[in-house]
Amino acid sequence: MPWGLAFLPDGTALVTLRDQGEVLHVAAGSPPVSVGHVPGVEPDGEGGLLGIAVSPAFTSDRTVFAYFTSSSDNRVIRMTFDGTTLKPGPIIVKGIAKGGIHDGGRLAFGPDGYLYISTGDADQRDPAQDETSLNGKILRVTKDGAPAPGNPFPRGPFASLPSPGSLIWSLGHRNVEGMAWTKTGTMYASELGQNTWDELNRIEPGLNYGWPVVEGIAHRAGFVDPLVQWPTDDASPSGIAVGTDGAVYMAALRGESLWRIPLDAKGGAGTPQRLLQGRYGRLRTVVSAPDGRLWLVTSNTFRGTPRPGDDRIIALRLPVK
Repeated sequence: MPWGLAFLPDGTALVTLRDQGEVLHVAAGSPPVSVGHVPGVEPDGEGGLLGIAVSPAFTSDRTVFAYFTSSSDNRVIRMTFDGTTLKPGPIIVKGIAKGGIHDGGRLAFGPDGYLYISTGDADQRDPAQDETSLNGKILRVTKDGAPAPGNPFPRGPFASLPSPGSLIWSLGHRNVEGMAWTKTGTMYASELGQNTWDELNRIEPGLNYGWPVVEGIAHRAGFVDPLVQWPTDDASPSGIAVGTDGAVYMAALRGESLWRIPLDAKGGAGTPQRLLQGRYGRLRTVVSAPDGRLWLVTSNTFRGTPRPGDDRIIALRLPVK
């Protein structure tokens, strides 16, 4: 079950295997090579070894981050990669409640150089509105796991951290599995809905995206409406990326598609275009590669109903046809 993918400066990539707790080093056209297991991974339900992110200063610090489910919670670990072997380091964030579903798990460095962490509500709903909980949030931290300077909430539940303030960047999320930024720094996130609407949101610090009070476009004071919404059968979105054409590309699981969402000059969304419908099955991750292609990760192997050899990484040039 491949899940997360992050590019190294040389254009190769690190890919996580959710159920094995293993990281692969992948170069286009070559067999993947295992570079090690992340200690403490305990896969269960939607949890396991999920997102991975490479430090913007990797050339000098050789640092890699991973999000995983342990026996007690979801957490983020900092590691080093020497080109051959992944060496575990300290846990920098812990205490993110785990659940059989809605474990979040995406990691990404923003253009500001800080690490963003998406979390799910762990199927508990109410924590998404609770400013003392890390669940149902997008978090923003330093490489040491401290609240990043400029975070919008004044104080979090972890007063012993070396920096004051909360880790929380935005709240009211059900299960975010995709985050990406445009060249101008506008942030977007995908959101898995419940029974009615999946979402693409424009993320701004301190804002509340409504879950579990509202789902989809509600026009309700105090909550931010999504830019676009889809019936859950058409999407169940996971990873997103901004392509070289400036559009958001969204990987859909149940919808078995790649959705292209054009953006206007003000950051608003145009009419979505459905691509690759049914061609590769469930799509978990999409990442914009250094050479301008999109790399897609499929998610077709289920516990109990395996389809051996079906999961793959696909590299596509724009425009996708």
